[in-house]
Amino acid sequence: MAEKKISSKKSQSQPGKKKAARKKSVRKKTARQKAGARKRLRISDQQRGLSADQIALSLDTPELSALRQAVQDAGGAPIGAYREPLSGRPILVASLPIKAVEPTPFQRDLSPTHTKRLSQKIEESGLFLDPIIVVQGEKGRFWTPNGRHRLASAKVLGLQQITALISPEEDLAFRILALNTEKAHNLKDRSLEVIRMAQTLAVRSKRAKESDFSSEFEAPELLTLGLVYLESGRFAGGAYSPLLKKVDRFSEKTLGASLKERANWAKRFLSIDAEVKRIIEELQQRGFRSPYLRNYVVARINPVRFHRAKKGETEPPMTVPAALMRMKSAARRFDTQSVRDSDVALVASVSSGSD
Repeated sequence: MAEKKISSKKSQSQPGKKKAARKKSVRKKTARQKAGARKRLRISDQQRGLSADQIALSLDTPELSALRQAVQDAGGAPIGAYREPLSGRPILVASLPIKAVEPTPFQRDLSPTHTKRLSQKIEESGLFLDPIIVVQGEKGRFWTPNGRHRLASAKVLGLQQITALISPEEDLAFRILALNTEKAHNLKDRSLEVIRMAQTLAVRSKRAKESDFSSEFEAPELLTLGLVYLESGRFAGGAYSPLLKKVDRFSEKTLGASLKERANWAKRFLSIDAEVKRIIEELQQRGFRSPYLRNYVVARINPVRFHRAKKGETEPPMTVPAALMRMKSAARRFDTQSVRDSDVALVASVSSGSD
């Protein structure tokens, strides 16, 4: 009888296990399906933009007559014209003398290494296919807002002319930088690009508010970090970026007034960074050799490191000046004797995981 009871218990428990296993596999499948749904792109059901007949544009259109003449006066050759398929704005296709084109003054710095590599690949292919985008800038000059390295490569290769898609709208030079998502800039390049753009716009649009250019500037912390980088090119902005993301916002002041305020913040950041360097030196004297020491120290003195914004919350937990004041105070009081290896190791694991 005992044997029968045991066998009956086994037979009763087996189906239960199978059901549990089946439920588990269903849950896994559902999770995969959800992950796949997040990765899929949602294609619009509505069609926008121009038709083929609307895009085609005569080279003699009056809308481009002044631009066409400017190209010819510069020694270039108008090739064709079309309407941009989304907005319908006219675009001139032309060749321009290399010497007639220059990068916008607020672009990221030229990378000689990237230029040499690009020049080599173009030489190997035997073709220079990609036209640069050009706008008419100040005093009718031809500016390229995102073709700096291709323009430099054309000079390296000794080309006389370069093909271009030319827009008569100068403002496009400021908007187009937001489209540069194919090759992500590092934080320093992006910050310098944004602050140079802001300084140019502050002169051109003296009454405009900083918030009016939020789409062009992308993020307010880039303005602040850009001013710091102008003062110190070796500043480790990545360590301070988490703080600024939480407290920095676009200002309703005029752009010129806001940049003056941010310039003051930049000086205070450099003062705080000097304290951080002192702390790092003391930790190194104690034997710490982690490359994440700066991240650890800055995280320790960050007054909003534990703040988690609620859904829909846009107001910062504190102002930038208040955050800087508390950071400076925390840096001065920093006790290097309290630091343990495990503390630095934790920051290292978080930092390396987010790279």
